[in-house]
Amino acid sequence: MTKSKFKLILRINKKGGILVLAVIKTGGKQYIIKPGDLLKVEKIEGEVGDIVEINEVLLVKTDKEIKIGTPLVENAKVRASIVEQGRAPKVIVFKKKPKKGYKRKKGHRQLYTTIEIKEIIV
Repeated sequence: MTKSKFKLILRINKKGGILVLAVIKTGGKQYIIKPGDLLKVEKIEGEVGDIVEINEVLLVKTDKEIKIGTPLVENAKVRASIVEQGRAPKVIVFKKKPKKGYKRKKGHRQLYTTIEIKEIIV
């Protein structure tokens, strides 16, 4: 069994202060975010302009402390607004077995949601 290590990048704003960072989980993937980020995630239900709350917060870093969840940080939320609902470019899935006459062609377009991170609540 291997030990997992968190590698965190400090992001410094133009005024010299350290911003609040968080690691969230949505759509089976994990993202490092800060307020103001635009993010493309798996489809989230809602209309453009709606506010969504993401409760699966794995880590929160402020300039004073780091809170690591086991597996989630308690009472931590991320508020984001939906900027766009869209579909990714088409991916072609083509199967073929040589000399057997077997061919299958199928296309897929993944649905996604672009969100803007408004605030991280600890």
